[in-house]
Amino acid sequence: QVHVVEPGGGLVQPGGSLILACTASGSASAAIAMGWFRQALGKAREFVAAISWFGGTSYYGDSVKGRFTISRLSAENGVYLRMRSLKPEDTAVYYCAATPRLGTDYDSPSAYGFWGQGTQVTVSS
Repeated sequence: QVHVVEPGGGLVQPGGSLILACTASGSASAAIAMGWFRQALGKAREFVAAISWFGGTSYYGDSVKGRFTISRLSAENGVYLRMRSLKPEDTAVYYCAATPRLGTDYDSPSAYGFWGQGTQVTVSS
């Protein structure tokens, strides 16, 4: 079992930056790949970014490429999501997810078996 926690989130102005963190714990949390998804009100869950367990491979959704960066936490089994040049359309609940293996379906929510509770990010002036 893997327990995923993603504290953080909040209100930020357009053009601003924010960092989200996510950690995974539990007996099966070692050597897992992790990803971020987001879901805006009334919309489907959207892939944001994913990273392999050793950090050597990362993927990004088209809407965040060049603005968001996913990286592994150095001391814990977790990830950061650094978000910059934020836009109002980035407003959503952001979810961290974990999977034992990062495959070709890395951008599909169904590929991840463990999820955090979500954290709200609001981009507004």
